[in-house]
Amino acid sequence: MSDFVFSERHVLMRVGVIEAGSAIYSLDAAAALTGVHPEMLRYYCRAGLLGAQRSRKESEPTFDDDGLYQVRRIEHFRRRHGVNRRALALLCELWREVERLQTELRFLRGP
Repeated sequence: MSDFVFSERHVLMRVGVIEAGSAIYSLDAAAALTGVHPEMLRYYCRAGLLGAQRSRKESEPTFDDDGLYQVRRIEHFRRRHGVNRRALALLCELWREVERLQTELRFLRGP
């Protein structure tokens, strides 16, 4: 029988990770990424479904990753469950309230 000897060689490598900022998407880019027509995105913004900061009429809306997530969630309920526009406004308001309460609860529980 022959004996096998394995040699272990450890290689250490330093890897630097650069913290990336949040990406900002134009209206057209957000429409392409979410599959939602730009006019529908404008409607969502004007109706306040995507938060007060996007409901300003004087500037073209921009979207971050959180905004894209909100659009996808709205579209999911609109397309898959047939939720109408009035009910979407109520759902968005309830989602924001739940998030606010969760944040408050985390604060009260402490670290």
